[in-house]
Amino acid sequence: MSLLLAALVATLFAVGVYLLLDRSLVRIVLGLTLIAYGANLLLVLAGGGPGEAPFVFADRGTEDFADPLPQALALTAIVISFGLTVFLLALAYRSSVLTGDDAVENDLEDRRIARLRRETDLDLDELTDELDALEQHEPASRERGS
Repeated sequence: MSLLLAALVATLFAVGVYLLLDRSLVRIVLGLTLIAYGANLLLVLAGGGPGEAPFVFADRGTEDFADPLPQALALTAIVISFGLTVFLLALAYRSSVLTGDDAVENDLEDRRIARLRRETDLDLDELTDELDALEQHEPASRERGS
């Protein structure tokens, strides 16, 4: 049973990452939601097998206690994923209202900066080559002058 749940966690993460790589905001939200479900299931699996309630009366031994930490982490992850999902849905709605589409467009400014960086790197390579050529000729001129 544990192997089946581990495979389910891996599948949730894989499908979530696949959906994150799409340009549609709705698919991105679904991908993050699946990753959150996978994380919650992983936290529950980390708690071990089924056991007693985390807190019991003092007349019982401590060996029957279940680990409360994975349960607390799972509840925290649920709240965080809910808040993130609501925020992303609001962003997707606002984007669809402004542009009429839920696709994420390429950022033209990022492309301009990348092109400028490539051109600058080419200039730096040319300058480095010129400096190397000058350094090769410089020791000979120093030896003649001394």
